Amino acid sequence: MATNIVKTTWKENMQFESDNPSGLNLFMDAGEESGGKGEGFRPKALMLSSLAGCSGLDVVSLLKKTRAEVADFKIEITAELTDEHPKFYNKVKVDYHFYDAELQPNKIQKAVNLSVTKYCGVMEMFRQFAEVETEIFLHEL
Repeated sequence: MATNIVKTTWKENMQFESDNPSGLNLFMDAGEESGGKGEGFRPKALMLSSLAGCSGLDVVSLLKKTRAEVADFKIEITAELTDEHPKFYNKVKVDYHFYDAELQPNKIQKAVNLSVTKYCGVMEMFRQFAEVETEIFLHEL
């Protein structure tokens, strides 16, 4: 069983620095409305970035394996927070946007489906606490 260790250090005010098994660091901060300076990533929004990154890595890898690479690929996530504390994402919409002159819809659909249902662990974690919806958009160049 793999184990990850991440160390997060309070820097000042509402700012924290967190390391990563990759050796890179990131900074987190609250917005001004919450007493911070807005000079870092917001922790909840980072969860959405993790979801996009996890699924995106799967999709790109699968498209490469099936020779269905695209010119451009973007993931846009819209997520709703609950009104009551502790606020968490209860509805998440993941939109996959693919751009190319010769899109291969069947291979793209299969790659996204495999990521969503089989490979992306972050997607599975989100499904434990949120209603997750996905949609694919194909853009011909």
